Amino acid sequence: MNGVIAINKEKGYTSRDIVNIVGRIYHTRKVGHTGTLDPMATGVLIVCVGKATKLVSLLTSTEKEYVADVLLGVETDSLDTDGNILREERVDCEQTRIDQVLKSMKKTYLQEVPKYSAVKVKGKKLYEYARSHQEVELPKKEVTIYDLERVSEVFHENGKIRFQIRCKVSKGTYIRSLIRDIAYELGTIGVMSDLCRTKQGIVELKDCVSLKQLEDQPPLQSIADILSIYPQKIVDGKEEEMVLNGRKLQNRYNEKKIVFLNKDRRVLGIYQFDEEEQMMVPWKMILE
Repeated sequence: MNGVIAINKEKGYTSRDIVNIVGRIYHTRKVGHTGTLDPMATGVLIVCVGKATKLVSLLTSTEKEYVADVLLGVETDSLDTDGNILREERVDCEQTRIDQVLKSMKKTYLQEVPKYSAVKVKGKKLYEYARSHQEVELPKKEVTIYDLERVSEVFHENGKIRFQIRCKVSKGTYIRSLIRDIAYELGTIGVMSDLCRTKQGIVELKDCVSLKQLEDQPPLQSIADILSIYPQKIVDGKEEEMVLNGRKLQNRYNEKKIVFLNKDRRVLGIYQFDEEEQMMVPWKMILE
């Protein structure tokens, strides 16, 4: 069984929990997800089954869209409201200033990752250092904030400020860290109080099934369908044989990437153009 299923993850579940549930329902251990969501987060979690697991890194690299709740005036060790409070302060920011800062954050920059994350330093995950109270220099990664806007009113409550944002970001962006950085730009502190991934690549929240629906074992989306973002070509005969053998091909397709399928629309593999060799070469072989 090969394919992809998009799930609307509920709060309280880890991404690994969802992978285990999918494996149990579809009777396979060959399952992988395409981008971690923390237990407090909800929304789009794309899960690959069978030979579709070869697409995990490809789908992980696609742009993601989130809606998040911001709470200014609080700092925690995890950068969200699930963590331990480190300090609090009164905040007084005008709405116009908030919008100015949000606009200024649409850029590419080096983002410091949260100490409670699975990023590895010297072979050890950061959250392992944090849980054992070991200090370690937090790495910074280049991320891009493609779009960022406020999508709610600004609420003032007991010296704190709450509002909601929608953002479209590159692979590897931590929304917790983004909110921390927004707060710093506003001259204060802040945390994430809620998060929903609303889109990943071409998959939107409306395309997802719930965990309850998952129990009915809905059909998996085909690998060909999930790869519809790329040009596709059906091959047979000698050309199919060349693709099956991973042979280099002349770029008569005039494409940077192309998905080859057989006459039954089974994906054989993805080729990409090699500028040095001026040939189409295998990039990811699927061979359903």
